[in-house]
Amino acid sequence: MQSGPREITNSFRPIPLEVPEGMKPNEFFNSAENLNDLVHNNGLLQNPEGLLLYRKALGHSNEFDCSIIYNTSQSILDPLGRPVRRTQVPEQVKNVWNRMNQIIIAYMLERYPNPDETLVLAGEASLDATWPLTSPGVPSIRMLHNHFIVFNKAELRDAPLADLNNPNLTDGGQHSLFQSYMRAVYRAFFDELDLQILRPCQDGSCKIALTGYPQGLPSWEVQGGVEALQEVRFWKEYDTILMGFIDFYRTFFTQVSTRNAALPRDINFPELVEAKLQFNNDFLKTAKMVRDRCIKDAKYANSIRWQPAFKQLIYRNDQGKLIVTISQNSIGNAITELLGVVVKRTPDADAYARAEPALIEKLLAVRRRLVEADLGEGIATPHWGAA
Repeated sequence: MQSGPREITNSFRPIPLEVPEGMKPNEFFNSAENLNDLVHNNGLLQNPEGLLLYRKALGHSNEFDCSIIYNTSQSILDPLGRPVRRTQVPEQVKNVWNRMNQIIIAYMLERYPNPDETLVLAGEASLDATWPLTSPGVPSIRMLHNHFIVFNKAELRDAPLADLNNPNLTDGGQHSLFQSYMRAVYRAFFDELDLQILRPCQDGSCKIALTGYPQGLPSWEVQGGVEALQEVRFWKEYDTILMGFIDFYRTFFTQVSTRNAALPRDINFPELVEAKLQFNNDFLKTAKMVRDRCIKDAKYANSIRWQPAFKQLIYRNDQGKLIVTISQNSIGNAITELLGVVVKRTPDADAYARAEPALIEKLLAVRRRLVEADLGEGIATPHWGAA
């Protein structure tokens, strides 16, 4: 069987939402009105911390697919002022967020125990306010949210190979800026982080054989497997990976923007950045290369996301081990594409209706576990009750 990224088709029920005249869809999706619809038509559970579990109406997979969003739509009306990554979430909210993640991931692994049969993943995407709302590729809901997805590997095997030149598949491979020009600097920087549960993977050992992805991304094996997700230490290390990435990204693009710039404000690891980045010739040489091109190429300069853009994943590899990875220089790709799965979503109400009962049964089962753990209360919709 040929290894390579796959393109699958996933059906959805057309959403009966009307975008007000004069608004672009991604502007409307960030509104309190749209989030209100999300709660009442697709909401599964919500809690006083503002975390909402919901069924993905435009899903990646009809096997298992849901999200948790930090719903600040009515408390922070400015879409550009909302928390968009874990490091911006209040500690008391993050504690609940982490427990919800742990329970949902544990359910997925229990319900789908065989790594040969299913690809299981969970993770978040950066939704930073780095582009105008109307720019292509800007997230449709500018609030922090996690994805929980299961793909049937038999369907992936039967799916056609995706176009290798699809720009959404080049995030961490040979086209990545960090991978192409600063690989050694990037890896050495991460090696200095204080990690005990997360152990660096050897090159290639964490790839999904079916797709050949992830490509070129730093990855860490979770020592202790799913049980480790019950430890506070794991989630602190998960945050450490993100904070280290943010420091690297911000420091690099600050140097691109301004030659010989000082450390960015609110850096997480200032001594590490100073020692490993600000005095590294390869790092600064690459910044000069990008800066010189920005000066001469307006289109290239306009495409850069000056603030941290990333996807961070927990997924199960072919050996059944849990792996953490983080993208290097996101260009708008979906979270599934880091693992080589391109999803083409098509409106097909009949096909979705056939898959819906089994999907909802699993979503309600995981909701019951969250309610039992005092992580929220069920939401009643036209499709299911509150209990």
